Amino acid sequence: MEAYKRWVRTNKDYVHSLESLANGLTWLLPERFSASEIGPEAVTAILGVITAINEHIIDTSPVQMHAGSLEPHSFPYSLCISAIKDLETLVEVAAEHYYGEEKKWNFIAITEAIKVVVRLALFRNNGYKMLLHGGETPNTEQHSNLSSQHTTGSSSKPGSHQGPGNLQYINGWNPWNLEGRALAALNRFGENARMVSDPVWLGRARHQHAIMEPISPLTRRRTLSSILSERGFHGALFVMGEVLFITRPLIYVLFIRKYGIRSWIPWFLSLAVDFIGIGLLTQVTKSRHDGKGQQLSLTDSEKDELKRRKLLWALYLMRDPFFNKYTRQRLESTEKVLEPVPIIGLITAKIVELVTGAQTRYTYMSGS
Repeated sequence: MEAYKRWVRTNKDYVHSLESLANGLTWLLPERFSASEIGPEAVTAILGVITAINEHIIDTSPVQMHAGSLEPHSFPYSLCISAIKDLETLVEVAAEHYYGEEKKWNFIAITEAIKVVVRLALFRNNGYKMLLHGGETPNTEQHSNLSSQHTTGSSSKPGSHQGPGNLQYINGWNPWNLEGRALAALNRFGENARMVSDPVWLGRARHQHAIMEPISPLTRRRTLSSILSERGFHGALFVMGEVLFITRPLIYVLFIRKYGIRSWIPWFLSLAVDFIGIGLLTQVTKSRHDGKGQQLSLTDSEKDELKRRKLLWALYLMRDPFFNKYTRQRLESTEKVLEPVPIIGLITAKIVELVTGAQTRYTYMSGS
């Protein structure tokens, strides 16, 4: 196993290319969307699990762990979520084949419940940070407001450079008055003199020590009580929005199981949960400060994740009953218009066939 890990980490670009090629070819397997054909979905699931394992091996390499791209956990949550997502289509096809169209929703509900439990555990153990790609991508980027809280109101280190827009104090002296500027100049002079007097080998040793020694985290892992105490009402809204995003697929499946896939009730209820969840997160990020003066902001990765979640709303066009009532007609009319055109008509027909076939699988259109 260790030899395989070393090979994957050494040839990660080659591994990614092979995985992309293999996953693309699975869409061309015969009887891909046949209700009685489990083989193609089994092949796709196995390739997906292998891909998830390889990504986990790459992400947990010593270089990546030193860079802080992944916080080590006792349980590989990201790998578990990826594996469940790759296996859920196989579970759906096998359940439909052996138990029928109606009873398959029991197995899908169990799969979604497992994902909810794992994601809630990851959400808690990761300090209640926003889940990226449903928890498949670790969220290790630090918020900018955390660093500002450590510098604001605390004395700066001697020799530290202050920006012209910062009204901070250096060892109790105001840097804008004459005494403060003089003290800052003396501090910088002392730092430069100390650096010049140090031997060259000592500087190299310090530099090597800084590279080899991992940076210790400045903040502890946040708990629910700390979030509520620090961020108050906005912190509660943020947690509620994330919980709604995590539990929305399970709610959707449970109502499909009760009312059927052709009912509008699960469709509208799922859309409402998505709207409320995104609305809560958007409201939190729009407010610059909460009641206690703590700035609420998102990292770049979290902003991209919020955009991704909004793009997932387009999947409602592909879900029944909206698809059968509106989208299917649009696709068929487009196919008829482009059918006489050479090559383009053939490509359009194949695309429509793939889209229509993928729409029959809940797991392809679930967005979970």
